[in-house]
Amino acid sequence: MTLDSKIIVILGPTATGKSALAVTFAKKLTRTKWGGFNGAEIISADSRQVYKGLDIGTGKITKEEMAGIPHHLLNVADPRRRYTVVRYIVQARRAIADITRRGHLPIVCGGTGFYISALVDGIVLPDVPPNPKLRARLKKETPETLFNMLLKLDPARAKTIDPKNSRRLIRAIEVAKVLGKVPNLQLTTRPNGPESDRDWWADNQQSYKTLQIGLALPPEELKKKISTRLLSRIKSGMITETKQLHKQGLSWKRMEELGLEYRYLAKYLKNEISKSKMVEKLQTEIWRYAKRQMTWFKRDKKIIWFKPSDTSKISAFVQNFL
Repeated sequence: MTLDSKIIVILGPTATGKSALAVTFAKKLTRTKWGGFNGAEIISADSRQVYKGLDIGTGKITKEEMAGIPHHLLNVADPRRRYTVVRYIVQARRAIADITRRGHLPIVCGGTGFYISALVDGIVLPDVPPNPKLRARLKKETPETLFNMLLKLDPARAKTIDPKNSRRLIRAIEVAKVLGKVPNLQLTTRPNGPESDRDWWADNQQSYKTLQIGLALPPEELKKKISTRLLSRIKSGMITETKQLHKQGLSWKRMEELGLEYRYLAKYLKNEISKSKMVEKLQTEIWRYAKRQMTWFKRDKKIIWFKPSDTSKISAFVQNFL
């Protein structure tokens, strides 16, 4: 693959229609052959849709919705084990290389800004070893206390982190105590894992010519979409899905680590909160998550923002880019 391989990224906060738009343009590209590409394939950039079985709760695209367009980086990990950003980059770059060799255009689509930034721009993965004593002490604290600690140490990181995710808060505090802040520099860390991954990583430090398309909605409209989509997912069997995941060995603790829907579904199924409270908390927390996503994305001035309905304008940018 050459250093100037082209990719399109469709990003934005949750519930803005990213997956549908990606499929629309993949189908359009197959018909039009813009830029000499024979078609397009989609690479997910979602930190929870990589996990098998987390389907309804994460809003994973269905086979019918894919409309025959190949999708990558969905269902590639066991939810009982943590999937890392470095692992994502290795697998995403492999997918990009394979898609490009077939004469197709890679379309990266998702809302996990950390994954997208790592893939497109490169970011540092802090070379800070775990501190068992510090972790043991911090694990005794509530998420609220941990968040306030991070806020004092590294306000910039605190703006983009999930304030309810104790594991991520502890790691951010751990890094900030050593480095002063969680850095945002060039990615250099090689992955821990199979030797084949490490060898591949060493030979595949590509950069890409990238068009980043951001989708955004007015706050009140996005809030309404989040609420409507949440109720639809509950009706579609999100609670049953969570029960099944637990029966298959996914612990309540791990569900809470996975965040958002699964955190509060776990609390509901353990009878810690009522169903109505679960829905109320999820509507609030998903909205807060959407705001954190926008905070992350707004830092990148290369992103061109559109309303989801601006398909003709987006088409013009895509065609010009290709």
